[in-house]
Amino acid sequence: MPFPNRFAELLPEITAWRRDFHEHPELMYQEHRTAARVAELLRSFGVDEVQEGIGRTGVVGVIRGKGPGTKVIGLRADMDALPITELTGHPHASKNPGVMHACGHDGHTAMLLGAAKYLAETRNFSGTAVLVFQPAEEGGAGAKAMIDDGLISRWGVQEMYGLHTNPGTPIGKYKTRSGPMMASADTFQITVTGRGGHAARPHECIDTMLTAAQIVVGLQGIVARNVNPLQSAVLSVCACKTDSPATNVIPQVVTLGGTVRTMDPGVRDLIEARLIKTATAIAEAQGATAEVLYERGYPVTINDADATSHAIAVAEAIGGDNAVDSTIDPVMGAEDFAYYAEKIPSAFVFLGNGDTAGVHTPDFDFDDESIPFGSSWLAGMVEARAVA
Repeated sequence: MPFPNRFAELLPEITAWRRDFHEHPELMYQEHRTAARVAELLRSFGVDEVQEGIGRTGVVGVIRGKGPGTKVIGLRADMDALPITELTGHPHASKNPGVMHACGHDGHTAMLLGAAKYLAETRNFSGTAVLVFQPAEEGGAGAKAMIDDGLISRWGVQEMYGLHTNPGTPIGKYKTRSGPMMASADTFQITVTGRGGHAARPHECIDTMLTAAQIVVGLQGIVARNVNPLQSAVLSVCACKTDSPATNVIPQVVTLGGTVRTMDPGVRDLIEARLIKTATAIAEAQGATAEVLYERGYPVTINDADATSHAIAVAEAIGGDNAVDSTIDPVMGAEDFAYYAEKIPSAFVFLGNGDTAGVHTPDFDFDDESIPFGSSWLAGMVEARAVA
């Protein structure tokens, strides 16, 4: 593939875009400056169509190839930042207090812009490339918002490809797997109501703290004793608060909160049902009540087998056979790329970011040396798949 050298030439320019985005991070659905800059650059490249405001703050660019092909390939990058105060000390560190690109979305956006510039220059494909610059990956389901706004139906996208930076993996290395790759992410809140009173007279109360503690223990038995040991699941209780800060008062209300991660829709259904039953039954046994609010978040990210094989082939063409690890274990983190994969054949890939701090930490920064590998892969997916 000829384009790695072209992206090496483009590296200073793409790096400048990336660091500009890094300096001006924006939270989900507030990516107005970022989206405007993306649209401006796409138009300057000669992209055939640029649409703003898709999924509220998303941008779509369309590039048509040289031939008459009808294949439509989507490439996705996310644009939003996180509510974290940056501690890197870099000259291009965030200028927005309390907000930073701590997950590499600035790099994802810049790499897709680099691919867009190359594809608009060369058009060495027959079909159509749809470039998706998505808002609100960090909990806002921006992918779903863009789909609901007609992304797939309006442009006829037939396959979708995306990547994510991966600290701890060498630069130039790609990681992926066929099938379930990242977990679904649900949240729950359990409100335990009893009868509060003086801590010295517990026999006059219905002890919500004791009930909540028993619920926490009971919930841990769901994965241990209900889920097949060969299937992956996580249930974590992460929050507990009461309606009283006093240390000598048994509270009237205790609220628990947590997350559920699964790799299988059936296991997801099972855990939701057992969680509700376990919490309410334990509370009833203690004379209390438990109200359970269970909210489903991102679904499981499932890589299509054929799409994954194409993604691996392009990565190997760029970096050689040893550049791809295609047998990684599933990751219990979640990714709203899953919404695309629910609709059309899709594949998601991790791209090495070298020996850097982890994502979602105040010390993280995207390594610009990985840009040619990301842009090459994105462009390569279009040249390999938009051929008919």
